Amino acid sequence: MSHFTTLKTKLTDKDVLVKALNTLSYATQENVLLDNPVNHQHEQVRVEVGITRYVGFKLGDDGTLHLVAELDAWEEPITVDRFLEKVTQEYARETVLETVQEQGYTVVSEHKSVENTIEIVAERW
Repeated sequence: MSHFTTLKTKLTDKDVLVKALNTLSYATQENVLLDNPVNHQHEQVRVEVGITRYVGFKLGDDGTLHLVAELDAWEEPITVDRFLEKVTQEYARETVLETVQEQGYTVVSEHKSVENTIEIVAERW
């Protein structure tokens, strides 16, 4: 029997999540009802941020945005775990950029290494 799987994250800011997903080339829709794949009969889930018909992020009782996905309909070329790693890294990057700009810094450079680490250099005069 198929069902929507919920995976906890530490993501809390919906606007930053949307920016991160858009940077990763995912089109987002807000406040959508995820579809059931053909011949799947289970409860549908409303999510705050949808990225496909079967995948989105729902606000949990703990204030974090949980990934909700119909894994039988997962169409991404990467695993769910790798997808979450990429989203989490981009979310952290967006958070850092937003924070340094709010504090009056200017981003001078940004570099992503082959090991997928990101280095951001900011300065304030």
